[in-house]
Amino acid sequence: MNTGTRRVAGIDCGTNSIRLLIADIDADGRLHDIVRRMEIVRLGEGVDDTGRLAPAALERTRAALADYTAQIREHGAEAVRMTATSASRDAANAEEFTSMVESVLGVAPEVISGDEEARLSFTGAVATLPELDGQRLLVDIGGGSTEFVRGRSSEVLEAISVDVGCVRMTERHLRTDPPTASETMAAVADIRSVTDRALAVADPDRAAVELVAVAGTATTIAGMALDLPAYDADAIDGSRVTYEQVAKVTADLAGTDHDQRLAIPVMHPGRADVIYGGALVLRTIMERVEAESVLISEHDILDGVALSA
Repeated sequence: MNTGTRRVAGIDCGTNSIRLLIADIDADGRLHDIVRRMEIVRLGEGVDDTGRLAPAALERTRAALADYTAQIREHGAEAVRMTATSASRDAANAEEFTSMVESVLGVAPEVISGDEEARLSFTGAVATLPELDGQRLLVDIGGGSTEFVRGRSSEVLEAISVDVGCVRMTERHLRTDPPTASETMAAVADIRSVTDRALAVADPDRAAVELVAVAGTATTIAGMALDLPAYDADAIDGSRVTYEQVAKVTADLAGTDHDQRLAIPVMHPGRADVIYGGALVLRTIMERVEAESVLISEHDILDGVALSA
């Protein structure tokens, strides 16, 4: 490492995925990636129905975390911070998750609040975005929750986390493959209600002049809209996707079954069953804020966690 840099590791464990970032922080507070990884473990599988983390989901998460731990040690990170979000907030047996993480990683996970999740997402995303003369509304569409954050430059002005996400909407409403029209209508009604409640807190006066979306749902939809031959984070990061493109991707997904979605070049196998629910969330948010386009960022809560390690 160069003089003045510090090597850190951040782990973000959500409802659908667990992600690792090992990076060097330079003297100006910028991250320089060493390792960036993502595994779909579906920790929150069934939590909306049962209120508990399933044994199989905990084991999938443990296996991924053991691999991450080995990489953290190999690369000599000086500090490690792990946060856990929606699924572990909601689960009655969250202590089983906490004990497992401590035994594998040697560090206790921080089960953060929705507000902290939102603020970390904003911090991580705006660190790489160009300066804007005005306010941004950032949406972080996860598996179990979506964070709405309004801010100016790097300052968070309002933030709220609500229980709507690609896994939660799929498990709650979209149970047929492909989903029926009535299932879609029920999901959209649910998303609209929650989105309107979130916007009444995050951006009641519609002060934000730019909409930014982060996390796997948004980046996958962007990859589809750009018709990429394979998932390309560099091509997706900083891209701008129009409402018409998002609406078309959503409509195309509506008529596909799991195998057809799995064949989409940019699709991670672990997202194929929940991407339509996520697309409905993004499309509905854009409708409610009357956004003509959305700026897509590959940087999010994981970057915020690493910066704060």
